[in-house]
Amino acid sequence: MKRIKILALAALLGMVAGCNKYLDIVPDNIATIDYAFAMRSTAERYLFTCYNYMPATGDFNTNVAFMGADEIWFMYPSKDIDATNWNMARGGQNKVNPISNYWSGLATGKPLYQGIRDCNVFLEKISLVKDIDDDERARWIAEVKFLKAYYHFFLLRMYGPIPLVRRNIDVMNELEEMKTPREHFDTCVNYISRLLDTAAVDLPMRIQNEVGELGRVTRPIALALKAKLLVMAASPLFNGNPDYADFGKGTKIFPNTYDPDKWVKAAAACKQAIDVCHETGMRLYRFRPVINTLVMNSQIRTQMDIRMAVTDKWNSEIIWANTQSRVNQLQRFAMPKLYNWTSVSGNPKGMYAATEKMAELFYTKNGVPIDEDNQFNYAERYSVRKAAPEDSALIKKGTESAYLHFDREQRFYANLGFDRGVWFGNGSSDDNNTNISTAMYIQARKSQMAAQAGHTNYSITGYWPKKLIHYLSVVEKSGNFTMQQYPYPEMRLADLYLLYAEAENEANGPTNQAFEYIDSVRARAGLKGVKESWDTYSNKGPKYASKEGLRKIIQQERMIELAFEGHRFWDLRRWKIAHVEMNKPITGWDIDQEQPEAYYRLKVLFMQTFTMREYLWPIQEREILNNRNLVQNPGW
Repeated sequence: MKRIKILALAALLGMVAGCNKYLDIVPDNIATIDYAFAMRSTAERYLFTCYNYMPATGDFNTNVAFMGADEIWFMYPSKDIDATNWNMARGGQNKVNPISNYWSGLATGKPLYQGIRDCNVFLEKISLVKDIDDDERARWIAEVKFLKAYYHFFLLRMYGPIPLVRRNIDVMNELEEMKTPREHFDTCVNYISRLLDTAAVDLPMRIQNEVGELGRVTRPIALALKAKLLVMAASPLFNGNPDYADFGKGTKIFPNTYDPDKWVKAAAACKQAIDVCHETGMRLYRFRPVINTLVMNSQIRTQMDIRMAVTDKWNSEIIWANTQSRVNQLQRFAMPKLYNWTSVSGNPKGMYAATEKMAELFYTKNGVPIDEDNQFNYAERYSVRKAAPEDSALIKKGTESAYLHFDREQRFYANLGFDRGVWFGNGSSDDNNTNISTAMYIQARKSQMAAQAGHTNYSITGYWPKKLIHYLSVVEKSGNFTMQQYPYPEMRLADLYLLYAEAENEANGPTNQAFEYIDSVRARAGLKGVKESWDTYSNKGPKYASKEGLRKIIQQERMIELAFEGHRFWDLRRWKIAHVEMNKPITGWDIDQEQPEAYYRLKVLFMQTFTMREYLWPIQEREILNNRNLVQNPGW
């Protein structure tokens, strides 16, 4: 056991990177693993070590889902960012030094297998602790079982079938026993699901000591992760995918045939998780301003319902917030220059640019796609239009912007900043922006405030992901940026609602339950239900009436509701449509132009390609060489 003790001890002595006080404790020097479990206090520090492997999902430089797809783009060559994950979006994944390597812990990844081994050490040794009551011991065990399940899930989602580490292997065992093979995908899913079930029993329904323990795992978190796991397992990438039918080394490790019952199980898991979340009082978020003088019309209030569901920490919709990763630098890089602030170190960069395809994704104000709305002039969407007084809460009155920016749903305006678009927040106390009258809308054309002024610090597309910036994050005229940081929302209720609607539709076709949950998300966004919207405004008729039609609606709803939160990257893969969506050109406005007619011309920034092998991560080549029982993923 010498090697295992060294590995676990090394992790124990590592610095815990979380921001929540409960998870911020750095362990003391401890001579042996057994000594670490001699007392409650030292065992608790080992518990924190198990949490320490949580991926930093709120950091756009380390979370590949932020920059690795087609939502966000930069100037090339990139400036002031770690472009490792962006290289995946540009087709740079490889097997020699894989991007975001969570198998070994390299290239922005964390060593999750080491984290799993440390979880196993905890589970093996926690019985040694004497000065701890049975309830607390059971809770700690449940937390570590959850973390072990989560780390396995994270790897499974990336690599497909993986070696399961049910227990740590004694270093005195035969060498061949240490060369563990990849197990069948369904075996992996069932194992992770059982871990989550057993963990859920002893996890608390909610955190009682919010000052000291927010960020620790609860029963709703465990059940929500199980729902996400089973939906992933039922999805086309893994459920009888013919591309993987013959893959394996002797024994096939992917399901050979499609199993519709997986959707039935996924729907049941989603509903169970929703019921437990509701039992704790979770609801879709509605904005309640902390500033009594805040003045908002109905449009801005709806936008704040959407924005603050992400940025208001510990709100009623957040199932799990990752206290190991707070959103700070992401806000700095997403914030456009709104007025002539002084250039100082630490001021906003404004270079985290949303792509134009994301702007076209959002519905019209009538709640249907822009190419389906019988009242929206889709053919003229790039033409110029002047903002009327009734547009003043969305687009600066009297200014010209693209037709594409008018008559859109409120999630469009909540998610995106764009030329002449109103920017509510940054210290403004009302939606007329009376305190900084010229500052609170974006001026992005050549030589204007938010335009390119050098080699960096501008949006290459002319769009910014406004949704990710807390409305109380303020850039002063001095240039200093005071950020309202928030823990990254790993899971929120709207995500779970849409997972349930998807699973229910796949299991049983369009049902009242599926419409109920998708419509509740739409209602928060100020939209009518699916049926009413399509019946009234769609030129393609009642698309919702078939399983296939409702599937497309639910997929677009997820891509809209969860835009820029790191979900699209994974959804495109599990739906097996990444090779469709990510083989389209990346475009933006012609930002070097002064006149609106010239500015609002699409410019191709990159011809993105996505090959079938990129659905799964390559296992690093040296891992394959060291373990002859491993088989590389298809195409690598």
